[in-house]
Amino acid sequence: MQNLIELPEYAKKLDENHPVRIYLDENHYLRNILMGLSEADPEKDFPSFFNLFNQAAQVDIRYVRKENQLFPFLEKKGWLGPSHGMWSFHDQIRQQIRDIRAKIEKKEIKDLKNDVVLLVSEMGRMIQIEESRLFPISLDILSEEDWKMAALGEEEIGWMHKKSLSSSTAANAPERAIINPLDAGTLKMNEGSLSLEQINLLLQTMPIDLTYVDENDKVLFYNRGEERVFPRSAGVIGREVRFCHPPKSVGTVLKILEEFKSGRQSTAEFWINYRGRTIHIRYFAVRDANQKYRGVIELSQDITDIKNIQGERRLLEWET
Repeated sequence: MQNLIELPEYAKKLDENHPVRIYLDENHYLRNILMGLSEADPEKDFPSFFNLFNQAAQVDIRYVRKENQLFPFLEKKGWLGPSHGMWSFHDQIRQQIRDIRAKIEKKEIKDLKNDVVLLVSEMGRMIQIEESRLFPISLDILSEEDWKMAALGEEEIGWMHKKSLSSSTAANAPERAIINPLDAGTLKMNEGSLSLEQINLLLQTMPIDLTYVDENDKVLFYNRGEERVFPRSAGVIGREVRFCHPPKSVGTVLKILEEFKSGRQSTAEFWINYRGRTIHIRYFAVRDANQKYRGVIELSQDITDIKNIQGERRLLEWET
């Protein structure tokens, strides 16, 4: 990993693969992009401007990593501010990016300059808040073991800047536990039985994002498929579910939980446009044989292609 030109004092003794060092390296990379973006003229050289804008828009990866890997550990230490205020700030920047992209699609190029100036300013302010407050306080309150655990799930989400990690990181990444089918027990289901390995494989293969939250509102499980609709990483396990959603959605989540726990409702569903795809989101209350509330499962599925199905297909048609 390349050294920063000016590394903050609190980070000078950190290993180059420490999450904070990686965040700082990304900030150095991002500052250069923002500098170029602020000087770019979309009317005179649109291709250069558009390239820089798309690079800046990749900041979403960084924000998702903070929300899913750093914030959960801060919550456990009692610092809830980042999960509330900073996440809202992330969403404001995301909306600015969407607004600029919408104007580009409409070819409203002359109106872009002011929007870009505001975006660069807000992203720069986020960097300043991170480096002056978020990172130094996080280093003070999180233990070395916390940082090791936080780092484990980062690869699932990814990094904004590929050079953020040294080449040794992938080689040193811990292996995920694999259930030995010879040692795994068998779970008797309502109908039939499955080994633990089979259950794990089944859940991984399902083309649906599934998350299970227990009766205490803590996330116990999510399936790790090849392609997820929404990002999830190891930091979510044990996290209170209200912190797993953007602040603007928390009220709706809490309302669903309240209705499920009371027994007044057992299902809730939504459909949204997400990155040009139609996403169907459903919640189901989980109850035991005595109808006692035992939690909730959230299912999210990309139904864009399903909606486009017409007619019938009765023959096997594989692309060759």
